[in-house]
Amino acid sequence: MPQYSKDGVTRRMCASAHLDDDFAFEVDRDLTGDRLDAIGLTLGVNMVALARHTRVAVRRRAALDARLTALGALLVIAVFALLSGLVSGNGTVVQSGFYSALGVLAITWWLVHHAESRARAAAQQVFRGQGKAEELAPPVEPEAEAWLHELKRANVLPYVDAAALDKPFVGSGHIQLGKVVVWQPIDVSKPAEAPGGGTLPILPFDAIDLHTYVARQMESISGLDGLRARNRLYVLGSHACLLQELVPDRTRRPRAQIPKQLVQAGLHQPGAAMRTHLCLERVGEGGRMVVSMYVRAILNRPSLSWEVAVYAIPPLGPRFHRVERLPVAPFDRWRSLVAHATLRLWPELSGAPGRIKERGRQRRRSAKFLRKVRRDITRQHAVYDYGATDSLRERYGDWNHAGHNELADAADFLNRLQQGVLTATERFLKDHNIDTSSFDKAQQIITQTYNINNVNGPSNIGPGGQINNPGGPQGSGPPGQPGGGTPPAKP
Repeated sequence: MPQYSKDGVTRRMCASAHLDDDFAFEVDRDLTGDRLDAIGLTLGVNMVALARHTRVAVRRRAALDARLTALGALLVIAVFALLSGLVSGNGTVVQSGFYSALGVLAITWWLVHHAESRARAAAQQVFRGQGKAEELAPPVEPEAEAWLHELKRANVLPYVDAAALDKPFVGSGHIQLGKVVVWQPIDVSKPAEAPGGGTLPILPFDAIDLHTYVARQMESISGLDGLRARNRLYVLGSHACLLQELVPDRTRRPRAQIPKQLVQAGLHQPGAAMRTHLCLERVGEGGRMVVSMYVRAILNRPSLSWEVAVYAIPPLGPRFHRVERLPVAPFDRWRSLVAHATLRLWPELSGAPGRIKERGRQRRRSAKFLRKVRRDITRQHAVYDYGATDSLRERYGDWNHAGHNELADAADFLNRLQQGVLTATERFLKDHNIDTSSFDKAQQIITQTYNINNVNGPSNIGPGGQINNPGGPQGSGPPGQPGGGTPPAKP
């Protein structure tokens, strides 16, 4: 059967960059602009490819606006000459001004038509093409690309201080249980019985060993091919500067990777607002849905428990589906481009100076903000919040576009992840000669039901009580509400 492309979301976002100027400028600024705060995780999106295509789109729009601004000035001169000729009664001046104005409008029409034609061709090439998306656009700055490549394997993420109260896992979507859950404690001090009588010696272990075992076994236990399991240190944004390896230069953005010893230390000995979680991330078909489970082993002997939080991100919103509706038949494509150039001729021509001015104002405002912050950091030793506020994948998701199949798959993923963690934990305890009777009792009440847009998924782990989701996401809503948006990014 036909399958969704694995990089479908990346291609759709890259194509949209060519068709949506606001999206292109926003993403270009986020991925390659000068900044101090971190950005969210990739979550199934090839950020390098996206950065390259947004840069192409930004440069094309900037070049078009520069030409249109010059043509607008010529149009003003031509109109002024036309009016002067009419007042003075000089027919030659009137004729010259009229044809000059007409020529300016004709050139403007052709430029708008040509730019839109190139944008649509680039969008369709990356959306339907066979090559890799990142190979269809030229590279951006080497430093920016190196940082984005590093982000693919991020083992640390500073989160904005405002998210500390309810959602340190920024950019992961909507929480599916309404809260973080701590599972029933398990007694790990009792040795297992030996086959011939007596007891077996308990093999020593720590939380790092348990995390490593679960990470290695989860894909095969859960049956979720392509499951990404990684230990990641989550750091409160205002505390990121305490880790020199994370913020080697306090006037630059934090790194996406740190030595693994620090990641392990965040699990074995959590620091000031720094904890390591095992991040289990599963991207659905074509990247349409993303589900994540964040677990942390709490080993305070003689008991072991798991801290668990689960999240889901819906498919992309409607603004990313325009590429599918572009006409491809020669006549239809020609007619659509002619209509676009004709209808957009005056708005493009008259609005070009304002667009250039607004982009310049944004750059100056951002540069002024960064200069002030860096001055405060170096001169006054000010504490800055380096935390990320969201992720691009979360920002543009829309629950109204999550169909039954996507919701059912998401519920299945979450249930498999939950059951997989419990199964891996049981096997780990048995491998270390620990009696699992306490685990069996705890498992009976670790039964959770996920409700993703009214698609329920019982975990089938035990017959005990259930912790129901008090309210799953119910479509798009305002920031802070289920399915709603995210807080605005920093300047």
